[in-house]
Amino acid sequence: MKKIILLDGGMGQELIKRSKSAPHPLWSAQVLKNEPELVENLHIDFIKAGARVISLNSYTATPERLDRDGAKGMFDELQEKAIEVANRARDYCKIADVKIAGCLPPLYGSYKPESAPSLEECIERYQVISNKQAPHVDLFICETMSSIKEAEASIIAARSHSMETWCSLTISDQSDSRLRSNEPLKTAIAHLNKFNHQANLLNCSIPESITVALNCLMSDKKLFGAYANGFASINELEIGGTVDVLKSRQDLVPEAYLQHVMGWIESGARIVGGCCEISPQHIKHIYETLSKLDYEVVSSF
Repeated sequence: MKKIILLDGGMGQELIKRSKSAPHPLWSAQVLKNEPELVENLHIDFIKAGARVISLNSYTATPERLDRDGAKGMFDELQEKAIEVANRARDYCKIADVKIAGCLPPLYGSYKPESAPSLEECIERYQVISNKQAPHVDLFICETMSSIKEAEASIIAARSHSMETWCSLTISDQSDSRLRSNEPLKTAIAHLNKFNHQANLLNCSIPESITVALNCLMSDKKLFGAYANGFASINELEIGGTVDVLKSRQDLVPEAYLQHVMGWIESGARIVGGCCEISPQHIKHIYETLSKLDYEVVSSF
């Protein structure tokens, strides 16, 4: 029986659908402060759907984003609340085999590698986040990394705690196997593997591009996987903007997304899940299908 680690799906977009508040540049952080029960309930829904690794809802709670968007000084409060609700959701579900992943996201905004400072500064800033989360999480996911520099800095900060670390890169939607920075994915993987993290992933890109790019991960001996988004395009999103400007794909229903995921698994992926616009219903469909096909869904190997 093959083992598969099943991640949760996208938090931010699902919270927009569940909240009565208008989207905000610090959307998921704002909901965490004002409507923490929504975040907790969504974590619970993903666990009940079959996810065995859930990520802290702290993607937008970096000091850099908070300072830029008028929430200076809220870093500790939001990080602590994200940790609290994730642990409470896991406790509520009473499923022993669920892990909580710390989140090391882009410091200033998704898909904009040019906004990142120098490598040394990035390492220092990621160290602040990882220091806060490390005592309360089971592993780290350095996610939606758009450049080699961002990925290297976040891995170094995470690995300073001697914790399991996965690096997840976001790639061009042009199916050319390049990062958003235009650096070749093969070059990125070759460079990053010297930092001794445990898994390479692709995320927050359209599933079709991920399918093409997985070849770059398959040639390496490291554990690999993927979790795609359901956006039609990310071109309209600007630094400090809100994700409500992005349109969701109408064709990526749970059954259609499952076909992409099963293709990744057949190619050797052992970590799968969803990113933006991938709901608990998508994750449930994956879980139920894997269970019928003699796969064991786990939180670690």
